[in-house]
Amino acid sequence: MDVDAFAAVHEPEWRRLEELSRQRRLTGPEADELVRLYQATAGHLSAVRSSAPDPHLVGRLSTLLGQARGRVAGAHELRLADVSRFFVLTLPAAFYRVRWWTVAVMVAWVALAVVVGVHTAGTPAALAQLGTPSQLEDYAQDAFEAYYSNYPAPDFAALVWTNNAWIAAQCIGLGITGVFPVYVLFVNAVGVGQAGAIMAAYGDLGVFFGLILPHGLMELTAIFIAGGTGLKLFWTAVSPGGRTRARALAQEGRSLVTVAVGLVLVLAVSGLVEGFVTPSVLPGWLKLVIGALVLAGYWSYTLVLGRRAVAAGETGDLEEDLAGHTLAQAG
Repeated sequence: MDVDAFAAVHEPEWRRLEELSRQRRLTGPEADELVRLYQATAGHLSAVRSSAPDPHLVGRLSTLLGQARGRVAGAHELRLADVSRFFVLTLPAAFYRVRWWTVAVMVAWVALAVVVGVHTAGTPAALAQLGTPSQLEDYAQDAFEAYYSNYPAPDFAALVWTNNAWIAAQCIGLGITGVFPVYVLFVNAVGVGQAGAIMAAYGDLGVFFGLILPHGLMELTAIFIAGGTGLKLFWTAVSPGGRTRARALAQEGRSLVTVAVGLVLVLAVSGLVEGFVTPSVLPGWLKLVIGALVLAGYWSYTLVLGRRAVAAGETGDLEEDLAGHTLAQAG
């Protein structure tokens, strides 16, 4: 196919379709013409993709069809069924599809944090680099615990929620670089390992785990999910499989945005635990039980509903017609 000749022949039809798509009001004949041109242009895009996949022309026709689709099909109104589908099928499927990435990141993170913690606690020079003896003692015996009670519980919960949700969104959004998620996870693991080392050096390791685990079980898992999700997007760019790289990134990108939205809700729950449970006067064992139940709830949701949704063909992406891959064809 001669792309330039093909484009020259059909250019008037495409311009007319663009004109009708932008027109605020359509008469009956104009509406019929819009549908006819939409179907014809969809056929043109299919022909270009299969015979001469010129990126510029494919992008232009895809954009044009996306604009026209809104006029042909109308806006998609949010319904209760859509909300139910999101929480029962779309979100758990998206979480389920990144489960092994989540586990891999978790194992690497925990290993790094333990190595850093053990090394720092057992190496006086490494411990000394973190502060003077009086500063470290103040951190272990006062500052670490005070962090969780310096602010009113609602304010503190909102603060950690927004901060962690922003970090998670960055890990996913910038995951395609392959660098940012690794950097965030590395810095976080080193920081936690060093904090644990300081607490251990002053005999407060029990306080460290007692304060960090109730909310940290879910909070850290959310960061692992975000990091794994970002790295999955990077790997999709490297190895798109049987799909074109553009389509693979579009499909994975939309489903990973679903993960980002879900993590906002997950981190809201962990923020509530950190703001209200961690600094409370509840027994330590009860705090741990609450944290463990929250984590168990997430994994049950992901593994039970997610496995079922994926088995039914759900991917966490938009439905084909809304994603733009199902194109109307003249009958």
